[in-house]
Amino acid sequence: MTSPLAHIQSLPTWLVGRVAARGRGLVADALAAEGLRLMHHAVLAATAEYGPVAQADLGRRLAVDPKDMVGILNHLQAAGLVLRTPDPADRRKNAITVTPEGSAVLARCAALAETANAALLAPLDAEEQGQLIALLTRLHEAP
Repeated sequence: MTSPLAHIQSLPTWLVGRVAARGRGLVADALAAEGLRLMHHAVLAATAEYGPVAQADLGRRLAVDPKDMVGILNHLQAAGLVLRTPDPADRRKNAITVTPEGSAVLARCAALAETANAALLAPLDAEEQGQLIALLTRLHEAP
Protein backbone atom coordinates (compact mmCIF):
# COMPACT_ATOMS: atom_id res chain seq x y z
CA MET A 1 0.00 0.00 0.00
CA THR A 2 1.36 3.42 -0.93
CA SER A 3 1.60 6.20 1.59
CA PRO A 4 -0.87 9.09 1.37
CA LEU A 5 1.94 11.46 0.33
CA ALA A 6 3.24 9.08 -2.35
CA HIS A 7 -0.33 8.77 -3.64
CA ILE A 8 -0.72 12.55 -3.92
CA GLN A 9 2.68 12.89 -5.58
CA SER A 10 1.73 10.30 -8.20
CA LEU A 11 -1.41 12.17 -9.30
CA PRO A 12 -1.20 13.83 -12.72
CA THR A 13 -2.55 17.08 -11.27
CA TRP A 14 0.24 17.20 -8.70
CA LEU A 15 2.93 16.34 -11.25
CA VAL A 16 1.70 18.89 -13.81
CA GLY A 17 1.53 21.53 -11.09
CA ARG A 18 5.09 20.86 -9.94
CA VAL A 19 6.45 20.88 -13.50
CA ALA A 20 4.52 24.09 -14.25
CA ALA A 21 5.94 25.74 -11.12
CA ARG A 22 9.47 24.75 -12.15
CA GLY A 23 8.89 26.05 -15.68
CA ARG A 24 7.47 29.35 -14.42
CA GLY A 25 10.49 29.72 -12.15
CA LEU A 26 12.92 29.11 -15.00
CA VAL A 27 11.14 31.63 -17.26
CA ALA A 28 10.81 34.17 -14.44
CA ASP A 29 14.52 33.93 -13.71
CA ALA A 30 15.31 34.36 -17.41
CA LEU A 31 13.03 37.40 -17.81
CA ALA A 32 14.63 39.03 -14.78
CA ALA A 33 17.67 39.61 -17.00
CA GLU A 34 15.51 42.15 -18.84
CA GLY A 35 14.12 43.61 -15.61
CA LEU A 36 10.72 42.06 -16.19
CA ARG A 37 8.39 39.75 -14.33
CA LEU A 38 6.08 37.21 -15.96
CA MET A 39 3.10 39.58 -15.96
CA HIS A 40 5.19 42.44 -17.40
CA HIS A 41 6.10 40.11 -20.25
CA ALA A 42 2.46 39.08 -20.78
CA VAL A 43 1.26 42.70 -20.81
CA LEU A 44 4.03 43.74 -23.19
CA ALA A 45 3.20 40.81 -25.51
CA ALA A 46 -0.53 41.53 -25.42
CA THR A 47 0.11 45.21 -26.12
CA ALA A 48 2.25 44.27 -29.12
CA GLU A 49 -0.47 41.96 -30.39
CA TYR A 50 -3.56 44.12 -29.76
CA GLY A 51 -2.11 47.63 -29.63
CA PRO A 52 -2.85 50.34 -29.68
CA VAL A 53 -5.20 49.07 -27.03
CA ALA A 54 -7.18 50.76 -24.28
CA GLN A 55 -5.67 50.18 -20.86
CA ALA A 56 -8.98 48.82 -19.53
CA ASP A 57 -9.36 46.43 -22.49
CA LEU A 58 -5.84 45.16 -21.95
CA GLY A 59 -6.66 44.43 -18.31
CA ARG A 60 -9.84 42.59 -19.25
CA ARG A 61 -8.10 40.50 -21.93
CA LEU A 62 -5.43 39.37 -19.46
CA ALA A 63 -7.74 39.21 -16.41
CA VAL A 64 -5.57 41.71 -14.53
CA ASP A 65 -7.06 43.90 -11.83
CA PRO A 66 -7.11 47.57 -12.96
CA LYS A 67 -4.98 48.67 -9.99
CA ASP A 68 -2.39 46.00 -10.80
CA MET A 69 -2.47 46.98 -14.48
CA VAL A 70 -1.61 50.57 -13.57
CA GLY A 71 1.49 49.42 -11.69
CA ILE A 72 2.58 47.09 -14.49
CA LEU A 73 2.13 49.79 -17.12
CA ASN A 74 3.92 52.33 -14.92
CA HIS A 75 6.91 49.96 -14.82
CA LEU A 76 6.82 49.31 -18.57
CA GLN A 77 6.44 53.00 -19.36
CA ALA A 78 9.26 54.02 -16.99
CA ALA A 79 11.48 51.49 -18.78
CA GLY A 80 10.54 53.03 -22.14
CA LEU A 81 8.80 49.88 -23.36
CA VAL A 82 5.25 51.23 -23.82
CA LEU A 83 3.58 54.57 -24.38
CA ARG A 84 0.28 55.76 -22.94
CA THR A 85 -1.51 58.30 -25.07
CA PRO A 86 -5.10 59.51 -25.06
CA ASP A 87 -7.27 57.10 -27.04
CA PRO A 88 -8.42 58.92 -30.20
CA ALA A 89 -11.81 57.16 -29.97
CA ASP A 90 -12.35 58.22 -26.34
CA ARG A 91 -10.01 60.83 -24.88
CA ARG A 92 -10.96 59.74 -21.35
CA LYS A 93 -9.12 56.46 -21.93
CA ASN A 94 -5.45 55.68 -22.46
CA ALA A 95 -4.28 53.83 -25.54
CA ILE A 96 -1.20 51.68 -24.93
CA THR A 97 1.36 51.03 -27.66
CA VAL A 98 4.70 49.24 -27.68
CA THR A 99 7.78 51.36 -28.34
CA PRO A 100 10.59 50.18 -30.62
CA GLU A 101 12.62 49.39 -27.48
CA GLY A 102 9.62 47.42 -26.17
CA SER A 103 9.58 45.38 -29.37
CA ALA A 104 13.31 44.69 -29.02
CA VAL A 105 12.86 43.62 -25.38
CA LEU A 106 9.94 41.41 -26.38
CA ALA A 107 12.13 39.65 -28.95
CA ARG A 108 14.89 39.14 -26.37
CA CYS A 109 12.33 37.83 -23.88
CA ALA A 110 11.04 35.33 -26.43
CA ALA A 111 14.57 33.99 -26.84
CA LEU A 112 15.07 33.88 -23.07
CA ALA A 113 11.77 32.00 -22.62
CA GLU A 114 12.75 29.52 -25.32
CA THR A 115 16.07 28.87 -23.57
CA ALA A 116 14.31 28.40 -20.22
CA ASN A 117 11.82 25.99 -21.78
CA ALA A 118 14.66 24.07 -23.43
CA ALA A 119 16.22 23.68 -19.97
CA LEU A 120 12.90 22.44 -18.58
CA LEU A 121 12.57 19.85 -21.34
CA ALA A 122 16.27 18.86 -21.43
CA PRO A 123 15.68 15.48 -19.71
CA LEU A 124 13.52 14.43 -22.70
CA ASP A 125 14.75 13.61 -26.19
CA ALA A 126 13.30 15.47 -29.18
CA GLU A 127 10.60 12.86 -29.85
CA GLU A 128 9.51 12.85 -26.19
CA GLN A 129 9.41 16.64 -26.17
CA GLY A 130 7.10 16.60 -29.19
CA GLN A 131 4.87 13.98 -27.57
CA LEU A 132 4.68 15.97 -24.34
CA ILE A 133 3.74 19.17 -26.18
CA ALA A 134 1.10 17.30 -28.20
CA LEU A 135 -0.40 15.69 -25.08
CA LEU A 136 -0.40 18.93 -23.10
CA THR A 137 -2.03 20.71 -26.04
CA ARG A 138 -4.78 18.07 -26.18
CA LEU A 139 -5.42 18.44 -22.45
CA HIS A 140 -5.43 22.23 -22.71
CA GLU A 141 -7.87 22.24 -25.64
CA ALA A 142 -10.20 19.60 -24.20
CA PRO A 143 -13.73 20.76 -23.39
